[in-house]
Amino acid sequence: MNISPSTLYPAIAHEIRLRCLLLLVEHEELCVCELTHAIGAAQPTISRHLAYLREAELVSDRREGLWIHYRINPELPVWVSNVLQETANGVRGVVPFTRDLAALKDMPNRPGATQCA
Repeated sequence: MNISPSTLYPAIAHEIRLRCLLLLVEHEELCVCELTHAIGAAQPTISRHLAYLREAELVSDRREGLWIHYRINPELPVWVSNVLQETANGVRGVVPFTRDLAALKDMPNRPGATQCA
């Protein structure tokens, strides 16, 4: 896999895409409904940005019943993984990223329960 800086930086320049990626850095895998709840954006908006990230090969997905789960692409080049991890480290304690993590932690009916929120 070869991701260029001209692919990575536009992908992370949008706040919603960056917030999705940073949540995925902190959690191995998240469902679209979890990302929607944490970020507070409409499902079509989150799905559109996740499709962009998938096309850029930054995330991979899998379907489980009604849910689509996303994760950071495990085949990312080391330099891309390092950029994402260092960004996550740099924004710890910064809003909106702290708010996203707190909302996700408090989310009722997370996948695995009988119904996703």
